[in-house]
Amino acid sequence: MHTNKPAQVSTATDPDAADARRRRTVLIAVCVALMAVIASVSGLNVAQPDLAVTFGASQSTILWIINIYTLTLAALLLPLGAIGDRLGRKPMLLGGLAVFGVAGVAAALAPSAEVMLAARLLSGAGAAMIMPITLAVITTTFPEEERGRAIGVWTGVAGGGGVLGMFLSAALVDAANWRWLFALPVVLAVVAFAMTLRSVPDSREATGHPFDTVGALASAVAVAGLIFVLQEGPERGWTAPATLLGGAVGVVAAVGFVVRELGRRDAALLDLRVFGRRSAAAGSLTLLVLFGVQAGVFVVLFPFFQAVSGWSGLLSTLALMPMAVAMMASSGLAPKLAGRTGARSTMATGILLAGAGLALMATSVSVDGGYPSVLPGMLAMGTGMGLAMTPSTEAITGSLPRERQGVASALNDVTREFGTALGVAPLGALVSAGYRGAIDTRLDGVPQEVADTAREGVANAVGAAGGAGPHGRALIRAAQESFVDGWQQAMWAGVVVMAALLLCILVRGPKDARPKTSVKDDDRLRGITERSPEGSFPSA
Repeated sequence: MHTNKPAQVSTATDPDAADARRRRTVLIAVCVALMAVIASVSGLNVAQPDLAVTFGASQSTILWIINIYTLTLAALLLPLGAIGDRLGRKPMLLGGLAVFGVAGVAAALAPSAEVMLAARLLSGAGAAMIMPITLAVITTTFPEEERGRAIGVWTGVAGGGGVLGMFLSAALVDAANWRWLFALPVVLAVVAFAMTLRSVPDSREATGHPFDTVGALASAVAVAGLIFVLQEGPERGWTAPATLLGGAVGVVAAVGFVVRELGRRDAALLDLRVFGRRSAAAGSLTLLVLFGVQAGVFVVLFPFFQAVSGWSGLLSTLALMPMAVAMMASSGLAPKLAGRTGARSTMATGILLAGAGLALMATSVSVDGGYPSVLPGMLAMGTGMGLAMTPSTEAITGSLPRERQGVASALNDVTREFGTALGVAPLGALVSAGYRGAIDTRLDGVPQEVADTAREGVANAVGAAGGAGPHGRALIRAAQESFVDGWQQAMWAGVVVMAALLLCILVRGPKDARPKTSVKDDDRLRGITERSPEGSFPSA
């Protein structure tokens, strides 16, 4: 008996399937490009001693080699994101990858500290061309029903990619030498360039306003000045002339930028009225706090693994991988949860979970417990951060229209960079203060010179224990326990910050209810709300 079977549509000729494959390829391409940028942010941290020996450079110069990359990246994000919107996102991405790759090769072959500084500055400029465009390509390519999942993948790479980069960098330093640190970013840049050239569509937006050159310069100077203060303050001193000058320049430029942008309104580089929207304000605040707390926790975790647990740099970096994996996994799950419960509920759940992780690390950490005493808290914190970051990023990019997606993405990235810079100093200071206060009561019988060295930090105490005679082992134990005391102070401070953030999101977070619209309608409605007669944004 013959039966008629329904005709099967080949995926090779199905336009929907072909579009889906193309979008997956686009997502892979921009995530590879993003990974190259993220891997370069923290990679050189593991090679500081090797750089000092190779170049005969001071610690201050080595820190500049490391920091000038993030300083340049942060300063140029907004201007280059806006230029990408106008000139075309694909050409900007390709140009950034080319600059980044060439600069990486130059850094790997650098014969002197001066050449290395120039190469790192150029790398930062290339990274600033790449990073905002990767997210802008996603938000302008993916339809609304797929956009959240794609942003979740991007967020996972942006959040967890730094840890993976640190681990691979530490492995390369152990296996070869510091010059091989640049191999991974350069290879990733080459792969991303080839994939972008073949798969990423070009998009650019027409505008009736001239480019805001003054606003772009003001934003670059403001960000550079303020990031400089946050990076150099702990090293030079907060009252050092260079620190005060950098802060003054940054504040003046920031005030000038705000005044100018408010006056230009629709013609502004960044229309600051966007922060009148609950979604943009809540998303920016959440990312600022989350990345600040994460950076501070990383500052605390490394000395715990190395000076308290006695691990190598490579093993210490490997110990962070479970947290990074949890963050990346939950970033991918966040869009589905947000679709069911709403963005505000998902953000609040993530913040609550991250705060619980900090509290768990504060209560369970111990010298004898070692890594198992902090792992559950790390996993909870990583999972919570992933849940909160994805809807926060989507809230920021969704607050600006299609023609400003490069700027929206740059705003998202600048917020992350500021958060990272802001978090290191206060949490590090709390650990140091707690350590010094605790170890003073545990130095009885220790020679004065050794005791003075031990007060400087747990690593100093471990190094000085050999000169403490019969008190050596007791000094190491005292330093380790004192560090744990300081750790607990820092973690509880983080809990307080997360609690305050949770309250803000519950009260002023983005509204959970959001009607489903097509991409075209979504962009049209967003443009209408931004050009309301009153010139203000709605509170949604």
